[in-house]
Amino acid sequence: MKFMELGFRPDTFYTVESVRSVSSDLLNDLIIQVKSTKYLLHKFPMLSKCLRLKNLVSSQETETSQEQQVIQLVDFPGETEAFELCAKFCYGITITLCAHNVVAVRCAAEYLGMTEEVELGETENLVQRLELFLTSCVFKSWRDSFVTLQTTKVLPLWSEDLGITNRCIEAIANGVSVSPGEDFSRQLETGLLRNQSRRRRDEILCNAGGSKAENLRWWGEDLAELGLDLYRRTMVAIKSSNRKISPRLIGNALRIYASKWLPSIEERSADSNLVLESVISLLPEEKSSVPCSFLLQLLKMANVMNVSHSSKMELAIKAGNQLDKATVSELLIPLSDKSGMLYDVDVVKMMVKQFLSHISPEIRPTRTRTEHRRSRSEENINLEEIQEIRGSLSTSSSPPLLSKVAKLVDSYLQEIARDVNLTVSKFVELAESIPDVSRICHDDLYKAIDIYLQVHEKIEKCERKTLCRILDCKKLSVEASKKAAQNELLPLRVIVQILFVEQARATIATTTNNITINETAVLKRSFTTRREEGIEEEATTTNNITTNETAVLKRSFTTRREEGIEEERDEAKPSGGFLQSTPSRFMALCAIPRQPKKMLCKLLSISRSLSQRI
Repeated sequence: MKFMELGFRPDTFYTVESVRSVSSDLLNDLIIQVKSTKYLLHKFPMLSKCLRLKNLVSSQETETSQEQQVIQLVDFPGETEAFELCAKFCYGITITLCAHNVVAVRCAAEYLGMTEEVELGETENLVQRLELFLTSCVFKSWRDSFVTLQTTKVLPLWSEDLGITNRCIEAIANGVSVSPGEDFSRQLETGLLRNQSRRRRDEILCNAGGSKAENLRWWGEDLAELGLDLYRRTMVAIKSSNRKISPRLIGNALRIYASKWLPSIEERSADSNLVLESVISLLPEEKSSVPCSFLLQLLKMANVMNVSHSSKMELAIKAGNQLDKATVSELLIPLSDKSGMLYDVDVVKMMVKQFLSHISPEIRPTRTRTEHRRSRSEENINLEEIQEIRGSLSTSSSPPLLSKVAKLVDSYLQEIARDVNLTVSKFVELAESIPDVSRICHDDLYKAIDIYLQVHEKIEKCERKTLCRILDCKKLSVEASKKAAQNELLPLRVIVQILFVEQARATIATTTNNITINETAVLKRSFTTRREEGIEEEATTTNNITTNETAVLKRSFTTRREEGIEEERDEAKPSGGFLQSTPSRFMALCAIPRQPKKMLCKLLSISRSLSQRI
């Protein structure tokens, strides 16, 4: 920490019965009252440097009273220590100034009028010297700037008027913005490494290009010591600094401050609302700058405190953008209203909506209740629905994040289903906020419905049907279908539909197996027949080629050699043409009809027989 010494004389102030005096051969001719302390001083050294005292003494001398009057400094800023330091400066006694007392002395000097207007000598007065110390030493150091800023809360109005508060905040913001690649001496001067051990400082000195987050992570802990107003102003200055600070560092600093001043929901106070509002307003706009868990913790506090609706919505939007990183326990946000419900389902639904619009805006939401009623009340499944059942058993093309959020919501529904005051409409609205493509399997959704029916056994029949319409029986696994078929809490219509889907699955599996066996047999017979025909044709062709070649050889001996060679070439052409046409004939034989009309008729007959049984 930097300090400055002024004066060269030894300290000659002493105390007698709560009266402070100065050892001198001259009689005391000036009495000043500061707070509860009385000072016996001399006019010449004091009036030569303090304009206010000079004016007060001049006004007393015009009065006719012969008694020496006491000058009352009623509105003096600060305590008597600051006044005594100013008085010692006037006497030339050595004083030591540092970040802990410079604000108090600066305010006292301003009050006493210790400016260059009243200075008779060539040296600067106390105000000018204090400003030089602040500018050249205090504001060049993070530590000194931070300590000085903390002392301004004792004299907030004077510090604001003199510009000390703003200059301290600006110095701190610049200190945070220092890059890790700067010279080590500069980092030491600004206090960036003050919390590091000597060994660690040596390591950073050897590796000047270290991580910025590693070197600047500590400043959030320092700023957490500030009061709310100073902290908010400092964070605003840091965010608006010309040198960009990582949003993650700002988010980390906010987490440290919130953990210090917002310990828990149970221990909240009147000031907690202001702290929470300020932390929310300072949150960075960038995604993932603040963990989703921290945002949901703030949202839980905001839901039980008297926080503005806009602040709650801001938290919900920020948390919704990274909902895939949340857990079920973090989503259990308590609700403090007259509805009697334990958890805030509406804010979770808003986060789901925000996540869907942020990740994949083109995905359609889940079908409405009318569409569910129209499509799932049918008790006949045609060929297209059979193909849909087969497709549901395969891997879904849903994006991984959407599937993760869908599973998260289904698990959340299982937890809130135990709330006896949760209405069917709230349950269904949240379940339908997830798109159909995101739910690969409805097993978790069935578990949530089952828990709700067990807790709410007295709900109306129509509500029971409304609740079960969100369940897609075609997306239930075999194990879940077996349990659901034996669940007496489900409507009979749903149980029949589950049994029908399982029968359709079994029929498809049998039909597929038969089709595979029939196709294999047909292919085997066709290849056997084609092989026999190919052997016969090959034998006939070989005999024809042998006869022709014998005739050509006989004629070649009775004619000239050149004519024999030409005739031999002519006779070889028919044989080559036959061999070239063989592959096309072979490919024609491989084209085996699969009788599609017969297969479709068979599937339709199966569907009709199943419909008659139901």
